[in-house]
Formats: sequence, structure tokens, C-alpha cells
Amino acid sequence: MESVIIVVFILGYLAITLEHNLKLDKLIPALAMMAICWAIVALGIDSFSSWFDSGKHALVDGFASLAHDDKMHLAEETLLHHLGKTAEILVFLLGAMTIVEIIDYFDGFSTIKSYVKTNSKKKILWIFSILAFVLSAIIDNLTATIVLISILQKIVKKREDRIWFAGLIIIAANAGGAFSPIGDVTTTMLWIGGKVSTVKLFVYLFIPSLLCMVVPSTIASFLPAFKGEIETDGNEDMKAKSKHSATMLYLGLGAIVFVPIFKTLTHLPPYVGMMLSLAIVATFAEIFSRTKISLTDFKTQEESQEFAHHSPVHHSLSKIEMPSILFFLGILMAVAALESLGVLFNFAGTLQDSMPMLGTELNHEGVSDIVVLFLGIASAVIDNVPLVAASLGMFSEPLDNELWHFIAFSAGTGGSMLIIGSAAGVVAMGMEKIDFFWYLKKISWLALIGFLVGSLSFMLLRMFV
Repeated sequence: MESVIIVVFILGYLAITLEHNLKLDKLIPALAMMAICWAIVALGIDSFSSWFDSGKHALVDGFASLAHDDKMHLAEETLLHHLGKTAEILVFLLGAMTIVEIIDYFDGFSTIKSYVKTNSKKKILWIFSILAFVLSAIIDNLTATIVLISILQKIVKKREDRIWFAGLIIIAANAGGAFSPIGDVTTTMLWIGGKVSTVKLFVYLFIPSLLCMVVPSTIASFLPAFKGEIETDGNEDMKAKSKHSATMLYLGLGAIVFVPIFKTLTHLPPYVGMMLSLAIVATFAEIFSRTKISLTDFKTQEESQEFAHHSPVHHSLSKIEMPSILFFLGILMAVAALESLGVLFNFAGTLQDSMPMLGTELNHEGVSDIVVLFLGIASAVIDNVPLVAASLGMFSEPLDNELWHFIAFSAGTGGSMLIIGSAAGVVAMGMEKIDFFWYLKKISWLALIGFLVGSLSFMLLRMFV
């Protein structure tokens, strides 16, 4: 039965990878894969010889000899455990997405556009690379890419020029997301999973991530595509649409940055701090919105409905990208099924036994660097979320072990090597209709250089941390 579950997982994985070819949203195979895998676990529970206890990170002793009811009870407890851990991530993401949508409701990101006061392509490249690097560490790389490409479309009119900037934004956004616990879904998973801390993540990965952005941007600045100046529209209005734009931008970004501080002070799960931040931002949003609509109280039913229609919180919640949330639910719970059967645990042992034979350096826990580099390269081909989810079940290293930080960097930045390898790349591909092979020829080599330089700097830096 284990082999059947593995086959189902592989087929589901292929369907996710070939999303654009099949014209099937990736959340569909992810949810189907999750449900089928757990259904097979329940139906074939008596045929499994081992069971993995995620809490103790060890195989359950004498699982094969347990009664059917005891096995089912253990499976239900394990399913609930994984659902709880997955829900922590999803609730956290929902809060962050809502805050970003509230900022956008007040056109807060137009404040960023006002900072661009040059026509030089090289200067614009550096402005957007730095903005992508910084913003992705605060509002996550996917959202930062959407925001910056939206702004880019208003500044750079020619699409032929714009796709070059978009390619470097992808690299910079993925690099910036790697050193922040809230910058990338995979890094958030490691943070919430108790594998990395905010301070150590910054100490280990800021320099490698910075180099991963700076080196490709420096090389690109000498390419013909970034020579000369852009064509501008002098009649374009640069004013923000709302008088509260800047206030909501800084309040929203500050609220998200507050979450790691809240976790450090209270030792509560991050989603609790995110809910507090959302409540604070939503309160100000409602106050600002109310003053914009009416200074009087809403007493009648019609007026209440009118307020609900204009409520920034209601509006922002309606714009949340639920397909991504459901995709994460499906893929994380599907990986949990493999973990529960001990498949990932055993696979990790095989990797650790075979990879050292290649002569690569081992960290002090005995895991080969090439294993982590392989995860980074693989994340360019397939989604990095299940790769990191799998690594959580494969390795048992303690909090802030260098392995987890290397995985965070490798999975976060490796996806830049192909446009389908990261959420930032996929959304840029959709917004600018970037061709897969154009990106492969023009941008991938820059991303590869950044990935290798960053990885090498991490290997050197860890000797002094």
C-alpha cells in the first residue's frame, strides 16, 4: 500500500508541475492527492509495518502488533496533529494577505512609485532590485513581486524592456524572502515549525541573500537591455488616490514586522501575533474609511449595508487568494501522509548514507551539503513548498541548526533559476506573459550565478557564526 500512496503522490506532483500544460489549477491535484493519500492510509492501515510519530520524530515501537482500533486512533491523532500545524501556517498567511490587501485598498503602494524619479534604466534596475529585496522580507516575495510589477507597468511602457526588469525582480524578491521568517512560505514553514529563529535566520542568511541579489543585478547592469533611458509619459499623475495612502503603508508594514517581535516576547505561535496586527490595521482602516464615507453613525439597515460594501476589511477579505491557501493545505497534508508512514524518514537516511560518497562537506550533524543544493536545484523544477515540507519530515536537527538555514536559502532562491520554480516567477509570468524559454535563455544564468555565490558565501559564513 505504501507504493500505491507514493504513486498517487508522484502523479499529483506531476499534475501540479504541468499545471500550464494541463490547464488545470494546481490546487485541484493538490487537494485530490491529499484526500486520496489519507483515504488509502485509512483503508490499508493494517498493512503498514511502521508509523512515524511527528511529535517525537521517531518511529512508533511495535506498530505492526497494535490492534486495528488502536492503529486507527493513532492515525486520527496524527491527522489532527498535521492539520493543526498546517492551520498555523494558513491562518498566518491569511492574516498577512489581508493586511497587504488593506494597504492596497488605500492605494498605499503608490507611495513607493513616487520614489522613482529617474529615467535611467540602470538606476531603475537597482531601485526595483533593492525594493524587491526589502519588500519581500516584509510582505513576502509573492506579494512584493505583484506590487512592484504593477508599479513597473506604470513606469516602463515598453513590454520588451519591462520583462527584463521583471526577471531581475523575481531574483531579488526570492533572495529577500530567504532571510526573513515572513518573506517566503517555505521560510515561514521552517520558522513556525520551530526549526529556525528570527535572529539566527538573519545572521546566517542576510549576507548570502544580499549577494544572491547584488551579483546578478550588477552583472545585468552591464547588459545592453539596461543601457540608456526609458520612455516616459509626462502627463501621468503621480499623486496617491487616498490621503491615507502613506499612513496605511507604513502602518501595515510595521504591523507585519511586529509579528516576529511578538513571538519573541510571548513565545506564542506567530499566527497569534499576526491576528493582533491584523486587528490593529483593520481598526485604523475602518476609522479612515468611515471618515471618508460619512462622519455620522450608520443607523439604518440600508446604511449598514452600504458601509459593509465600502468596508476595507470586507473588501480585502474578498480579494484574498484562496486558491493558494487551498493549494498549501493540499500539498502540506499530502506530504504529511508520506511522513506518517515513515517514507520520508527512511528516504532521509538513504540520502545521508549515499551522498557523503560524493566527497561533499558534511555539517556537524552529518548531512551532506549536496543534499541541500539538490533541494535548491529541484525547487526550480518543482514547487519548493512540498520540498521543504518533506525536509521537515526527513531531518531531525534541532532549532537553528545550520542545515535548516541552508535549506531555507536553497529552497527560497533556487526557484529563481526557472520562471515556474517560484510563486514570484509564476505570477510575473502571468502578469507580463513572459515566455518560459525567453526566461531560460536571458535570466536563468543570472539566477544560477546568484544561487551559487550565495550558497558558497553561506558555507564560508557558517564557519564563523
